Amino acid sequence: MFGLGPTELFIIALIILLIFGAKRLPEIGKGLGGAIREFKKVKKELSSDKQEEQESTSTSETVNKDNTANKIEQKMKDKVLEQVPGVKKVIDAKKKVDKVKDIVK
Repeated sequence: MFGLGPTELFIIALIILLIFGAKRLPEIGKGLGGAIREFKKVKKELSSDKQEEQESTSTSETVNKDNTANKIEQKMKDKVLEQVPGVKKVIDAKKKVDKVKDIVK
């Protein structure tokens, strides 16, 4: 699995346990499960879109293909952020920090 042995996986699991605590692990697992489900859903939509694009290929569709890929990527990111607890708060905090940095400059 991704070139990781059992020892590396155990160490990663131990670090996650120490960082989040035992109480939050089920919540995180649920969030990751939902994210994986959404990823598979988007992957399925993308493959169906590719089949439609193969049926008709033109220059204007190539531009639409790039826009569609960007939309799907953004949609997937949003779904993952909704599923994993705490990530959205961190991203919002980062955006606020970036705004403050821009104001200070």
